[in-house]
Amino acid sequence: MDISLIILNYQTKGMTLNCLKSIRETDWSGLEYEIIVIDNNSQDSLGEILAWQYPEVKFIQNKKNLGMGAGNNIGLARARGEYITIMNPDTMVFPDTFKQLHQFMVSHPQVGMVGPKQYNPDRTVQTSCYRWHKLLTPFYRRTPLSKTKTGRQDLARFLMQDFDKSVVKDVDWLLGSFLFMRASALKQVGNFDQRFFMYFEDTDLCRRFWQKHWRVVYYPEARIIHNHNRASAAYPWYKLFSSTAARAHIVSWFKYLTKWGRP
Repeated sequence: MDISLIILNYQTKGMTLNCLKSIRETDWSGLEYEIIVIDNNSQDSLGEILAWQYPEVKFIQNKKNLGMGAGNNIGLARARGEYITIMNPDTMVFPDTFKQLHQFMVSHPQVGMVGPKQYNPDRTVQTSCYRWHKLLTPFYRRTPLSKTKTGRQDLARFLMQDFDKSVVKDVDWLLGSFLFMRASALKQVGNFDQRFFMYFEDTDLCRRFWQKHWRVVYYPEARIIHNHNRASAAYPWYKLFSSTAARAHIVSWFKYLTKWGRP
């Protein structure tokens, strides 16, 4: 098995089906692959639809919402591929996406994880690779502190605004919406840390890849569409602690600090 694809669904049935359609339209010549879809108790009849429209998909139904890390880990436990893709249901691939990623990894055995160039639906380029957070970075992103001189400087650094996104580059961490990983590296590093219910599970995983001397690379020759809606940013700053998503972001940040120490 060359590539395992893992998609975690939570009340995103329509997007998941669009994602699967793009996978089916991919050029898979010379590659063997499997698709594993995990549902975090959406109760949206996705399993029945997949059995009819996508019988090749391995569907796993969770009895409760386990969150991002634990939900994806259930798929990782079933994956048999030499390479493993974690992809959000709100992503869609181009016909050559997986061939580009596979060829890059085969040619670069020291790379443990690679991420593609991500486009918004209007084909503008998304930020999908980052530098490490500093202590106040999450607060600069969520509050009017972003307008201060220090806030602007830190966010420009964090978002890699000085980086040409058409260039292949080793990066600190990649957005978890689409991660293409070497299974042997992941086995050494370990799966997602389940303490992170939502947010920072991708940052933590990339940090552990670097800790084990596996490169994490942004590779723009491979492309995807990402219909990105950052839930924690959809609320005004003064509702930071009343919004479930924003609160989860802050809670995960403190868990990350507890694990890794002050940056």
